[in-house]
Amino acid sequence: MSVIRNRRAFLRAAGTTATAIGLAGCIGDLEGEDEGVRMVLNPAEGDVDMMRQYQPLFDYLEDEADVEIDATETDSYTATVDAIRNEQAELADISPTGVIAAPDQMDILGIRVAFGADRYFALIATTPDSGAEELTDVEGGDVSLSDALSVSGSLFPLFMLQEAGLDVGDAPDGDPVDFNTRHSDHATAVEEMKQMEEVVAAGAGAFVLAPYIPEDELSDQFTEISAEYPDNTGTEDEELRLLAESDPIPRAPIVARAGWDDPVKEDVEEALLEATEEDLIDEDEDDDHQLWFTGLEPGSIDDYDPIVEVMDALDLEFADLADE
Repeated sequence: MSVIRNRRAFLRAAGTTATAIGLAGCIGDLEGEDEGVRMVLNPAEGDVDMMRQYQPLFDYLEDEADVEIDATETDSYTATVDAIRNEQAELADISPTGVIAAPDQMDILGIRVAFGADRYFALIATTPDSGAEELTDVEGGDVSLSDALSVSGSLFPLFMLQEAGLDVGDAPDGDPVDFNTRHSDHATAVEEMKQMEEVVAAGAGAFVLAPYIPEDELSDQFTEISAEYPDNTGTEDEELRLLAESDPIPRAPIVARAGWDDPVKEDVEEALLEATEEDLIDEDEDDDHQLWFTGLEPGSIDDYDPIVEVMDALDLEFADLADE
């Protein structure tokens, strides 16, 4: 899979996201290390202690693959990608979009499974009294989205709006033409739509919107694949109307550096794919520090083609993001 390299760099001036791109300061201490398998982790959201959260995984890999894990939390998603590109790590907890940044320099060891599924969905919904019956009806109004970098809360909703025929302009790092966007987080996007008349629709991950959507409005594909179905679908007393549902989105993988030439690489991959929830989840930990995934499924770079398609359609480029 190739990535077009001449498209505009994504979110060139995206505030804190762009300023968090320092690499040397976050993993420079790994350079020169010869012992152990170096693993980098994407930065935590909120106050989560990543080392504590991932400790069951480290312990499991050390026992099953007979390795020593030397783990470091990076300063940004981009720094995680750079650690693989610059041979500063052998393993990485990486975002789905990070895979696109250096597809020839990393091997997918496994796609993570959360709540029983290794795929998830983005949804766009509206309120029953908004008057919007289809996506094109949001023209001229506001659409609430999650963070501009969010795959399910921004990129896929923008792609769906574009596919419906609306002009998304330079969004997400610029203004759309046919509607206005408001960026916050998944839950806030939904609340803004419910409370503000000018907000015609909200795009967010199904983990936030599915409880508001009647089951009969969701596709067979959703009910077959989504972790939200059936326990977290249509459970809210307040109903919203579904305007669009994305194709399945692959969850974040764990990757290895493609140039890592050591037999232990296969041992690590085998251990990851054989890991069970019992191996990875410490039931004695509080919820905030339990690992968010319960296993991994086999995968490849090609599994992330749906994200490449969205990036291409929105004229976005992740491959050169680390150079900004």
